[in-house]
Amino acid sequence: TRVRSSAASDVYKRQGLKMIAQKTKKIQKGLVNELTRVSKSLYLIRFTPHTPVDIKPGQFVSVLCDNLTLRRPFSVMDYEDGVISILFKKKGAGTAYISNLKQGDNVDFVGPMGNGFNIERKKSLLISAGVGSAPVFYLHKKMDELGIDNFFASGFVSKEEIPSNLEFDMITTDDGSEGKKGSIVNYVEGLILSFNPEKIYCCGPEIVLKLIVQTAEKHSIKTEVAMEKVMACSIGVCKGCVIKIKKDGKIQNATVCHDGPVFDGGDVVWQ
Repeated sequence: TRVRSSAASDVYKRQGLKMIAQKTKKIQKGLVNELTRVSKSLYLIRFTPHTPVDIKPGQFVSVLCDNLTLRRPFSVMDYEDGVISILFKKKGAGTAYISNLKQGDNVDFVGPMGNGFNIERKKSLLISAGVGSAPVFYLHKKMDELGIDNFFASGFVSKEEIPSNLEFDMITTDDGSEGKKGSIVNYVEGLILSFNPEKIYCCGPEIVLKLIVQTAEKHSIKTEVAMEKVMACSIGVCKGCVIKIKKDGKIQNATVCHDGPVFDGGDVVWQ
């Protein structure tokens, strides 16, 4: 059996991912308008695609970062006047590269990708945690434009982690340095009782989503969750972001990048 060398394997992988991306979504180019630090660990980048796109709340884009093989996926925080806004946390080589971009620099991205939130004309409770506030903010903005009654609550570790560019109806911090003290999940029951929503939309760590869905189910409220998951290919090929969902009476695999990232909360098999 012929064994492919590591270098050859990397080239093969890059070529394969590029071919898949070209077949599934057009590779786009854009120019950076602005890059600012909006909290202790969060950055905001705004860039204008050369070709206008149609982006729904909950969808994401995958950005090429320097010479890294795999693109990095980011939820869209806003899309207005032809400008895409992304909120991201500086964590590794990819986000370090993006955090050093300057006005006028080129951005190579694929998107929009995945499916977005299903916006209904129902009184809605919007809940997020950390960087998960990005897609929920975009949803909140769209709902306001459509005249849909909504309440936007978000949780953070501390005051210094709250993005300065976003506004919320309610904030919680784990240490009590801003807003209500404790995790956002501790306030879901009270928010349901006081706001009486017909539907709940949320994004954040899996444990947060799980607890929100479980609380909502006690009140027979439908939920939509935008899942956060480490992605590799971002197009459903590598199966690196698989979760379990209930479909047609069976437990099946679903990829967060392709089948999601938004799912009916009641369909997800929570771990």
